[in-house]
Amino acid sequence: MTPLRVVLAEDAVLLREGLVGILERAGHEIVAAVGDADALQAYVRRERPDVVITDVRMPPTFTDEGLRAAVAIRDEQPGVAVMVLSAYVAEAYVAELLDGDGAGVGYLLKDRVSHVREFLDSLSRVADGGTVVDPEVVRLLLRRRREDGPLAALTDREREVLALMAEGRTNGSIAERLFVSEAAVRKHVGAIFAKLPLDPASDRRVSAVLAYLRG
Repeated sequence: MTPLRVVLAEDAVLLREGLVGILERAGHEIVAAVGDADALQAYVRRERPDVVITDVRMPPTFTDEGLRAAVAIRDEQPGVAVMVLSAYVAEAYVAELLDGDGAGVGYLLKDRVSHVREFLDSLSRVADGGTVVDPEVVRLLLRRRREDGPLAALTDREREVLALMAEGRTNGSIAERLFVSEAAVRKHVGAIFAKLPLDPASDRRVSAVLAYLRG
């Protein structure tokens, strides 16, 4: 795992210190660990970390300060990867965070942090330019997806594959999860790319995931 320079924003002291411990034990450098969005943005501007990890709700109003800071950071420094942690499945937050090309962005529920290896793997994928969305968020979006949107042309199996792609899984991991061959997964992925309106300027896998999440 490549060591990363991290700026962390979380107002709950115990969770913040817990995250610092997890990240440091994994070999990452904590450039700053702060409790509000203003400090987060200040440290990111000054230190230019590899990745930002931020809560959604922080002082003073405990509404969406962390999210707005994440969006501002993406606008100002697109090269900085952003991992948002939330206690809730909030579709509006996902849509706003993924506005643009979606590369180097993650949205995880805080419960996922208890699965340390999954959390660290997701962080690495985001830092490498991937898009990682919590499986629970993916399931919720799948239940609410309109049948007349761009996904209507996909088969049930192709939707399954795309949902797993949205979780940040590789073709090999998807094959293991669905108990099919990796060649079969590649075939489904190719069909997904052919059927969805993808952004030619973006990585096709990322663009397909964004088409899925935006419906």
